[in-house]
Order: sequence, then C-alpha cells, then structure tokens
Amino acid sequence: MKRFLHSFRYAAQGIVQAYRSEQNMRVHSVVAVVVLAAAAFFRVPGRDVMLLLLAVTLVLSAELLNTAIEAAVDLASPEIHPLAKAAKDTAAGAVLLTALFAVAAGIYVFYRPVIDWIAGIVS
Repeated sequence: MKRFLHSFRYAAQGIVQAYRSEQNMRVHSVVAVVVLAAAAFFRVPGRDVMLLLLAVTLVLSAELLNTAIEAAVDLASPEIHPLAKAAKDTAAGAVLLTALFAVAAGIYVFYRPVIDWIAGIVS
C-alpha cells in the first residue's frame, strides 16, 4: 500500500516539475481555467463541459508526455542528432494535434452561446 501511495506522490512531483520548467504547460493551464470559467459564465450544459474537460486533459497530458520525451532525449543524446530532433518534433506534434482538437471542441461548445450573448448585447 505504501508503494502505491508513493506512486501518486511521484506523479504529482512530475506535474509540478513540468509546471516549473515548461512555459507551455503554464500557458495551457491558464487557458484551461479561462475556458472552464467561460463555460460557467455561459452556463454550458454538462455534456459539453465534459467535452471541454476531455480536451483540457488531452492537451495537458500530451504536454506532460512531451516534457518527459524531451528530458529523456536530452539525457540520451545531449549533442544534436537527427533522431533526437525527430523524437522531440514528433512529441511536439502530438501536443499541437491535441491543442487543435481542443480549439475545435471549444468552437463547437461556445459558438452558439457566444452568438446568442452577442445578439443579446446588440439588440
């Protein structure tokens, strides 16, 4: 049981390390808070909030994996090498792909509420 509980502590340390070392992790987190606050402001239905939470989780998870891959590659290959670059670029591509999904999910969820809100202001 003690080992099991330690695994949570190690995972939390990894998340904290990513926040401290990676600006993109902090940026994604701030955007996530803004998106979830907007969901509350626009009273987005629960199923749509779940879609937003899925998108946020995917982006943050991809960023954590990207950070881990970059650290492992830097350790294994401190000098510039084409395979090291390929690994890092591919991991960054995974973050980009999940971020694009998150943008699409945001447009899907917020389009109608924002249009309705603007129409209420204009009229």
